[in-house]
Amino acid sequence: MFGIFSRKYSIQESGILGMIEDRHSHILYGVDDGVRTEEDSLALLGWLHGLGLRTLWLTPHIMEDIPNTTDALCARFDGLCLAAGPGISLRLAAEYMIDTLFEKRLEEGDLLCMEDKTVLMETSVWSSPYHLPELLDKTMRAGYRPLLAHPERYRYMEMKDYVKLTDMGVRLQMNLPSLTGYYGRDERMKAVRLLSDGLYSFVGSDCHGLRSLKRIYSVKALDRRILDGIMKLAAA
Repeated sequence: MFGIFSRKYSIQESGILGMIEDRHSHILYGVDDGVRTEEDSLALLGWLHGLGLRTLWLTPHIMEDIPNTTDALCARFDGLCLAAGPGISLRLAAEYMIDTLFEKRLEEGDLLCMEDKTVLMETSVWSSPYHLPELLDKTMRAGYRPLLAHPERYRYMEMKDYVKLTDMGVRLQMNLPSLTGYYGRDERMKAVRLLSDGLYSFVGSDCHGLRSLKRIYSVKALDRRILDGIMKLAAA
């Protein structure tokens, strides 16, 4: 039994990509700090399809420094879908930095959401917006469902903070690379704890490019318990 749980698997060899819906990626080309060209987007999509991924959300950044508009992103998305053809089911949303631009778009009702008005949101890794609880509450009162991207990466948050967020109705999205140690040891430990405690609602790659993703997905860092946790999350 010890040998079963001590063996390490990579994301690529584990087969879990065929069981999850990737909720976070920067594969829509030429719109943020992710993939640059249509050719690179298509190469990435082809590779992920070969690993069994069935559904992928394209979630480009929207923030003060990258003020993408809904219309421009929809037009780029439609073009990519046409070029990609059959394969992975592509869907469009956005990842919103919690800043003044987000507050403006929220007031205007101009948010690119997932189903059920789920809006993917992020903060600085290092510090919390001073009014984070109030803004999350305002978002929910406007009829949206906040989904906090990669909470394990937020250095200012502790387990009690995650519990408080989920208790108020905020859902949490795990970055798969966190489980490989890609962002650091502490981030990995927090991700494993949040996964085992059942505090995550969704999984995402946060993919920015093919070369880095191939490297991340080849690291043998996942044991059987972690894989079981991901499969349980995917089935929820």
